[in-house]
Amino acid sequence: MAKRTNSIKANVSTTATSKARESLTENLKDVRSLLELHEEKGGANPGRRTGLEVLNKSAIVLLTSHWEAYCEDLAEEGLEHIVTHAKTSDVLPKAIKKIIASNIDKDKNELACWSISDDKWRDVLRANLVRMKDERNRNLNTPKWSQVDTLFEASIGLTNISSKWVWAKKLTAAKARQKLNKFVELRGEIAHRGRATTPVHKVTVSDYLDFVENAASKTGEAVNAHVKNITSVPLFGP
Repeated sequence: MAKRTNSIKANVSTTATSKARESLTENLKDVRSLLELHEEKGGANPGRRTGLEVLNKSAIVLLTSHWEAYCEDLAEEGLEHIVTHAKTSDVLPKAIKKIIASNIDKDKNELACWSISDDKWRDVLRANLVRMKDERNRNLNTPKWSQVDTLFEASIGLTNISSKWVWAKKLTAAKARQKLNKFVELRGEIAHRGRATTPVHKVTVSDYLDFVENAASKTGEAVNAHVKNITSVPLFGP
């Protein structure tokens, strides 16, 4: 049987993109498969479906996981781009220089300042990203807007990235932040309690999927502009 995808097609871009976005696009196929299965089992006509909410809850959990992975992958990709293409440490923004200085301050070795000589500052930045990953794994942080802002500021010196989440007239950055947090909190209810306080409908999944795709695009654009400003080399695109 051919799958009906008229209402759940991917928002595929024909332009170049980051490796992180390519991975996200691939991962989101799982979410679309759940939506397609929901439509195959319950039909496309309006009305409630019995016994299919588990598909919606699974999709919410997957979406949050894929969004978190995208942000982490993009931050790592952006940092590696800066480390590879920045000609000298002089071109680094103040925020990244603070990251390097902070790592030296934490090192009790009195010769630590020499660790950034001869281009070794590149190794310091890579080590910082590894440290951040370890901290996130220990603290089990969730990908709400404040955590996403912190991730990009602490890894590549890009501040307030969530302010770029504007793609519709009625959707301000503040509303986008609130919307993301509600989705992530819903994932928490499902993952930790096994159920949400209210039923999870297919339309909620579709709304979340659309949000993740748009937020990912705006996040990717911001990172691309940021690293190009530092290195003169874009992460993707012309």
